[in-house]
Formats: sequence, C-alpha cells, structure tokens
Amino acid sequence: MWEMFQKGGYLMYPIAFCSVLALGIFLERLWTYTRVRREVRDLAHRVEPLAAKGRLDEATAVCHQSDTPMANIFLSALRAAGRAREQVKAVVEETGRREAAPLQRFLPLLATIATIAPLMGLLGTVLGMIRAFNVIATQGMGTPATLGGGISEALITTASGMTVAIPVILAHRYLSGRLDHLAMEMEEYSLRLVDLLGE
Repeated sequence: MWEMFQKGGYLMYPIAFCSVLALGIFLERLWTYTRVRREVRDLAHRVEPLAAKGRLDEATAVCHQSDTPMANIFLSALRAAGRAREQVKAVVEETGRREAAPLQRFLPLLATIATIAPLMGLLGTVLGMIRAFNVIATQGMGTPATLGGGISEALITTASGMTVAIPVILAHRYLSGRLDHLAMEMEEYSLRLVDLLGE
C-alpha cells in the first residue's frame, strides 16, 4: 500500500489529508447531532410541562442550565409569553434561524473536499501523462518500463481522488439529512411551546 502511495506522486499527500480531514468532520458532526438531538428532547420534556402549568420562571431557569441551541429558542419564547401567538412565533423563528446556523458548521468544507478530491486526482492524471509524453519526446517511443512510471502515477491519483470523493459525498448527504431531521424536530418542539405561550 505504501509503495502504491509513493508511486502516486506528491499529490497523494493532499488527497490523503483530505480523506483524514473528511473522516474527522464526519465523526465530529455525527457526535454533535446525536448529542444535540438527545439534549433537545430532554430539554423539551422538562420545559413543556412547566410552561403548560404557567411556571415560566422555573422553565426559564431550566433553559439557563442548558447550553443547547434549543435552550435559546425556548428562552426567546418564554420572554415573549403573553403576546399574540404570531408575535411569539416570529420571535422563535428568528432565534431558530440564528441558532441553527452553527449546526451547519463544517458541512460546506465537507462538500468542498468531495469536489476537490477528484480534481486533485485528475490533476495527478494530467501530470502523470505529461511525464509519460516527456519520456516519449526525449527517448522516442520508450519502453513499458520508462513509460510505466508516469502512467502509473496518472492512474493511481485518479483512483485515489475518486476513492476519497465517493464516501465523502455519501457522508455529506447523510449528515445533511440528519441536520434537516434535527431542524424539523427543533421546529416541532418550538411550535408546541409557542402554542402553550401565545394568546
């Protein structure tokens, strides 16, 4: 494997770096979304009964003890309690948009990795073919042994770039789906609280 990596040329290093970075982002986001979803559910199950009973001070205290995005959304709703439902909903939606933004962290970078990995592989292909044609230009037709290095580099970098890009695309799609599901769940809990607080 190491010999194949070396034969791929210097572009194998940024491709390998992209693969490690993408794996780190995937694991970090997966852990973050799982943790946030669990905390959102826990917070909603604690705040909703208090809000339903009109114990808004206690519900506010519970929100202050949490550091989840949902806590800030609930706090904005609790501060707007007593207003018209549409006003409370507008406040919650504005806060929700602001709090949801950090959850998208690193996803654009993951999409960028999925885009540039095959391009780096393609660049390796071009450089490898240039090397092969330079051999032909200086030595005539050359031999399989002399041409093999450039062609091998071209094929290995292309395969490596695609090997990185395909799972990264799938990982990005999966994380985007998890984020959409989490956002819908947060919106559902928020609207339930709005219904309890709005007049």
